[in-house]
Amino acid sequence: MSFRNYFSLRHVATLLAGLVIGIAANAHEYKVGDLSIEHPWARPTVPGQPAGGAYLNIENKGKQTDTLLGASSAAFKSVEIHTMSMDGNVMKMREVGSIDIKPAEKITMQPGNGYHIMLIGLSKQLKAGDKIPLTLTFAKAGKVDVVLSVEDQSAAKDNTMDHMHN
Repeated sequence: MSFRNYFSLRHVATLLAGLVIGIAANAHEYKVGDLSIEHPWARPTVPGQPAGGAYLNIENKGKQTDTLLGASSAAFKSVEIHTMSMDGNVMKMREVGSIDIKPAEKITMQPGNGYHIMLIGLSKQLKAGDKIPLTLTFAKAGKVDVVLSVEDQSAAKDNTMDHMHN
């Protein structure tokens, strides 16, 4: 094997190892009862922003409906479950008391549409790379502690209408 081929092969192997490590670092999953909670993350905020948004996926792998009753974190004054939708050019956001997760159903929280977790009363700016504890409470499965990773995803950059409440 020539030096050039060795260098190229070594370079590719290093890049692949870095990619696998990066994917593993971003793929965090939690299990409680029959539920799987995948990739809890939050958007970075700007200085002085009073609220932020968090997102995750919840999959019910069981045979009975379970319900997300709420979330809490010592890092915020309050944490609420919200839903958002667009009605023409008007954004409508409202707090929901809970979310039912039926058997074999997957709830995907994402910026711009559907459910999200509202982080209210930020004590400091959320910056990419921060890790924030969050407790989710379910009717049947009970409580599970997860860690929100603050990530600067492209969806966060594309949606300039951040969630702010008075």
